Amino acid sequence: MELAAGFASTSRDDWRSLALEVLRKSGVEAGSPEEALSRTTYDGLTVAPLYDLDDLPGDPGAPAAPPYVRGSRAAAGWDVRQRHAVPDPEAVLADLENGVTSLWLVVGDGAIPVDALATVLKDVYLDLAPVVLEAGRQTARAADALLGLAAARGVAPSGNLGASSAYGPAAAELAVRCAADFPGLRAVMVDATPYHDAGGSDAEELGCSIARGVAELRALTGAGLSAEQALGQIDFRYAATADQFATIAKLRAARRLWARVAEVCGAPEAGGQRQHAVTGSAMMTARDPWVNMLRTTLACFAAGVGGADAVTVQPFDACLGLPDDFSRRIARNTQSLLLEESSLGRVIDPAGGSWYVERRTADLAEAAWAWFQEIEAAGGIDRAAGLVSERIAATRARREADVARRRLPITGVSEFPDLNEKPVHRRPAPVPEEGGLPRVRYAEPYEWLRDLADTQPERPTVFLATIGPPAAYTVRASFAANLFQAGGLATETAGPGTDPEQIATAFAVSGSSVACLCSTDRLYEQHAAAVAAALRKAGARRVWLAGKGQYDGVDGNLHAGCDALAVLRETFDDLEVAR
Repeated sequence: MELAAGFASTSRDDWRSLALEVLRKSGVEAGSPEEALSRTTYDGLTVAPLYDLDDLPGDPGAPAAPPYVRGSRAAAGWDVRQRHAVPDPEAVLADLENGVTSLWLVVGDGAIPVDALATVLKDVYLDLAPVVLEAGRQTARAADALLGLAAARGVAPSGNLGASSAYGPAAAELAVRCAADFPGLRAVMVDATPYHDAGGSDAEELGCSIARGVAELRALTGAGLSAEQALGQIDFRYAATADQFATIAKLRAARRLWARVAEVCGAPEAGGQRQHAVTGSAMMTARDPWVNMLRTTLACFAAGVGGADAVTVQPFDACLGLPDDFSRRIARNTQSLLLEESSLGRVIDPAGGSWYVERRTADLAEAAWAWFQEIEAAGGIDRAAGLVSERIAATRARREADVARRRLPITGVSEFPDLNEKPVHRRPAPVPEEGGLPRVRYAEPYEWLRDLADTQPERPTVFLATIGPPAAYTVRASFAANLFQAGGLATETAGPGTDPEQIATAFAVSGSSVACLCSTDRLYEQHAAAVAAALRKAGARRVWLAGKGQYDGVDGNLHAGCDALAVLRETFDDLEVAR
């Protein structure tokens, strides 16, 4: 039985014709729907509004077989991995007893001391729960402590020691040791999250990770390991974000890229990349942190669908300090719900075959490979540090511009802020090592202004000079209030009316020195200039207008796509709030 038998066949041209008609009725003039509806990623890749069979890039292969796009394993599901950065054995056990299947331990000064590893892992079955270390320059000591603890218990450890050749020859030495004596344990972790946390794009994160991985391969084979053995000693860590399709494509593309490296090394069957996905830090917010639960849920979903072998969901309060019991429970339960109730753990590569996902995967892999080759031409990842920093800085600047103009909206911060939210306080978390790429959060510029407004004796206020009846001004007054509140500024409205003197009197009573006209274009034509003049006479230093019209007495406009951060900073200056 053909389910589509009762429907007339259609083509992309048919869709184009219908879509253009709808766009024109909406006032959008364009040569094609693709021209009007497509968007471009930070990597310069075009995301089209529609995909069909012709967009498929080719056969992605099968799971557990080169090029590993559809997964490195012939099994569904993933390892639930929780991160711990302080010596808290009770928290470790609570996680393991309630759904967590492996541990990620941050070891070093200000985190878990090397000498405390035995205490933290006292009641942990090392033969059942893999342990992943993050110890930086103390990796050798931490690895010795973990291996010594396993030997004392007579068990074979599994996981990853977290070594990197960037910190010296210890990584190669540990890899040789693991290859010889610990078949379930890997030595090297290629951590791509710093590139993401610095504001880099997906292709930049991927290209840098592959370049770092190739540097590790050179170090391991130089220490005597074969290509197959070296490939088997390396794991990769990537950031997963609330942009679910971008994350799915990124993880799939990463496997294709690493499979190509393995093929060039003459070991294609050893090219299955083992991935650890972590919900990204850059997207997290300190303001309205509860929304982080939604962000991390989307990111976890994308990581699972994208085929990650292990997933870490950061607690919603991670950027505020050390997570508490509740936030850790929500983090691990997020994974349990997706695995057990949503059954994501029962299907391999559920996005596979999607015309959109397959095309985006292939395009991203191509862009990332080109970036990887550029890094290699510059002498490899270590020698190309300046090039990498410069490229990521440029991407970060473009992203910051989108955040400022709210083209990249941040719920609870740049959109729908709650000035009455109660602050969430947590104990300070260990401070990461200094140096390297900067760490950014997209919400920080707005949150800085919110913090500044909160510290004032009285909250700075902007007056909304509403003109006409509520039906006329509510939409633009709501828009303006939302924008100003994103910087922590309160708003007062004039209420219904068109009398300039009445509006100016309400403005004077408000005590503000900044006003914003809010109404329809038709009423602006009749009243904007007169109201602006009355506000000036009443002492307004600056008069904004919600909309795009130009009128006498109006200093600037608030509209979708305007630089909200610039507006807020100017307003802080006009309100004489010291920055």
